[in-house]
Amino acid sequence: MVTILDKTFVPLISRSEIESRIAELATQISKDYEGRCPFFIVVLNGAFLFATELVKNIPLNCEISFVKLSSYAQTHSTGKVREIIGLEEKIAGRDVIIIEDIVDTGLTMAQLLTQVHAQLPQSVAVATLLHKPEALQTPVDLQYVGFEIQNRFVVGYGLDYDGIGRNLDALYVLA
Repeated sequence: MVTILDKTFVPLISRSEIESRIAELATQISKDYEGRCPFFIVVLNGAFLFATELVKNIPLNCEISFVKLSSYAQTHSTGKVREIIGLEEKIAGRDVIIIEDIVDTGLTMAQLLTQVHAQLPQSVAVATLLHKPEALQTPVDLQYVGFEIQNRFVVGYGLDYDGIGRNLDALYVLA
């Protein structure tokens, strides 16, 4: 159990379970992109730990860049996606893999996918650590999913509550 600001969280997924599942995803991505040089787009802030663990387990040549989008205020999605840092690299003709911490409403990912597809990449895939199918408001095609979870608020392993808790090495759910 951990307390962050005014909320209490209980364990959901352990560090070892997370790292094991990420290694499985890395193996699958490595097979799927063998002989290619994927271009990873990491969605900040939340996906930084997932991305680090994922790409260090992928033995392929690759490139990595970052975007920063925001749609959360405290424990709820605002329904509005703000771009804070955008993609500067050219991705036309590239194999793009977007790395996200969590897909819940799908609004952030749908907006990012629209922006990425507009640049005419060869292919686009999404790797997300967490997915909340019950929370989806817009359909999103996810190729690599770490864990499907219930529609509850989670922190840790990059995810935060009001800016705090990203450094937790496991995932916790609001008690």
